[in-house]
Amino acid sequence: MAYASHELGQAGEAAAADYLGGLGFELLARSYRHGRAEVDLVMRQGQELLLFVEVKTRSSAQFGPPETFVSARKKELFRLAATQLQEELDWRGDIRFDIVALTLLGSGFRIEHFEDAFF
Repeated sequence: MAYASHELGQAGEAAAADYLGGLGFELLARSYRHGRAEVDLVMRQGQELLLFVEVKTRSSAQFGPPETFVSARKKELFRLAATQLQEELDWRGDIRFDIVALTLLGSGFRIEHFEDAFF
């Protein structure tokens, strides 16, 4: 399966949302933006947990595992967007920052889920 770069990212986000949906999470937002910050997926598990997900999709592991491509600056922007969304939703429950790393295989994606990936 061949994807253009942006198509690969979109396919990865869709696969990650489906995967998390299978774990009981409800999708609240895709590509949530606040200023220059973006959160790929915002998921909710009841009223207990709000999940902010960075999705990293790669066509191969040639340059290293996808999850290692989350920079300190990206984490900082991620936290800013998360804080803004919590205020918008008046969220009182727990929050968590996860990374879902996907690597394209011939038969689909290999999915790795890193819970509490950063704070």
